[in-house]
Amino acid sequence: MNNLILDAGIAALACVDNASTDPNSTLQKLIASDVKLWLYTGQAIEIISHIQAYLIDGGQSKQSPKAANLLTELATRCSWLAMLSEDVAGLTDDDPIHIGLMGAAERLGEKTLIVTNVESRLAQGRPFIQLEEVFREVEPTSQIPFIDLATQQDRIRPDLERNLFRVLHHGQYVMGAEIDELESRLAEYVGVEHCISVSSGTDALLIAMMALGIGREDEVITTPFTFFAAVETVKLLGGTPVYVDIDPKNYNLDPELLEARISDRTKAILPVSLYGQCPDMDRINEIAESFQIPVIEDAAQSFGAMYKGRRSCSLSHVGCTSFFPAKPFGAYGDAGACFTEDSDLAASMRQIRDHGQSGRYQHRRLGLNGRMDTIQAAVLLAKLPVFDQELASRTEAARRYSELMESAQVSQLLALPIIEPHNFSSWAQYTIEVSDRNYVRSALSDNGIPTAVHYPGPVFAQPALSEAVAHCPATEHAAKRVLSLPMHPYLKQDTQKLVSRSLLKALES
Repeated sequence: MNNLILDAGIAALACVDNASTDPNSTLQKLIASDVKLWLYTGQAIEIISHIQAYLIDGGQSKQSPKAANLLTELATRCSWLAMLSEDVAGLTDDDPIHIGLMGAAERLGEKTLIVTNVESRLAQGRPFIQLEEVFREVEPTSQIPFIDLATQQDRIRPDLERNLFRVLHHGQYVMGAEIDELESRLAEYVGVEHCISVSSGTDALLIAMMALGIGREDEVITTPFTFFAAVETVKLLGGTPVYVDIDPKNYNLDPELLEARISDRTKAILPVSLYGQCPDMDRINEIAESFQIPVIEDAAQSFGAMYKGRRSCSLSHVGCTSFFPAKPFGAYGDAGACFTEDSDLAASMRQIRDHGQSGRYQHRRLGLNGRMDTIQAAVLLAKLPVFDQELASRTEAARRYSELMESAQVSQLLALPIIEPHNFSSWAQYTIEVSDRNYVRSALSDNGIPTAVHYPGPVFAQPALSEAVAHCPATEHAAKRVLSLPMHPYLKQDTQKLVSRSLLKALES
């Protein structure tokens, strides 16, 4: 992505030019391009002053149209770049604003350019350039992003910056007021009594298992087709993972194979909601209840998903999720949460996440340092208001992918995702199955299309678990064929058409 900051004079020209709607003007072509445009907040008043001057020189009244309205219109196509305290370092300079602009450009990255018509700034050379030089200097963007956090950040920037600066000012970086607010809002969103924010999705699983008393020689039944953390946490507590193969239609734990794996050592059942779709939780809960075994839903990929009208994380005794940045609802670092209706279990999990404390220096149990940072809570609070809209956009993007490729779906070459009628997926990934996956990945990569494999083998085949033995043919078959395509709420139709065409061409060859 190319970043261009529009200096005040150029921004004002863009505002006036934007009203003329000449598609062949340099500014209009720039606005319509894939270049990311920025306006510097330190110049907002200066931009309005320039607009007013241009309007008067053009024979228009100073008030018609209002300069602020033109700037507001331009701002819908640009992003505002915050002015930080370091930007006033050049107050004694003959041109203090140019110091602020250079600092702002440095924050965006070394390839950022500032488009200006101020001769003294142009005389300094890079990062300042003339408008006429833009298209000679801008590098074409060839790589499609697998996920797009930048566009989301543009959308929530005012709330995000306000929340982050509030934390910096009050200084409660651990267990600040934002933690309580986030827990309350997430519990309401999921539809349970208790949300316990934690430091990661992995710690969410670990804390839930510790609260349930899982320890040495206990067995936890789970799926072999998942990320390592689900099994890692069992092993860290001295337990033994027991594997139930997947339903090949949805890649989740097959409940029809579950009961045969339960023993008198089974302490919990840990189904994973893979790719954003929940497994058959009613059937899993029914079997678990008949044996009086708690169920922990690993909802690391399915926060926001629904099963028969109920939210993921509310479907069992305890739900655990991850807010890793790449997740549908992600922080800007590691974070996670546990959800439950059980007040006693919630109290235990709150103690465990804080070194087992029931009060300051009152350690009632062994715990760990598993608290969410206040800054991560601030980020998530900024993202929550747009989350449902983003889920709808993910669903629409998945529908488009499927429509673009369904006519070419052949059992041996391509299999598209299947969502059960009672499920609403969060579409953490759009994952297909292909034959000759390595060739397909290489062909897509040659076209600037990134892909990922979730996951290339059953978890029990990992070197750290080399002693494990399991017969899971559906998992082993899927692990050889699954391929995840770019997926995020801001995926454009044209991008999806390119991805689909490139994929089908690779399969045909």
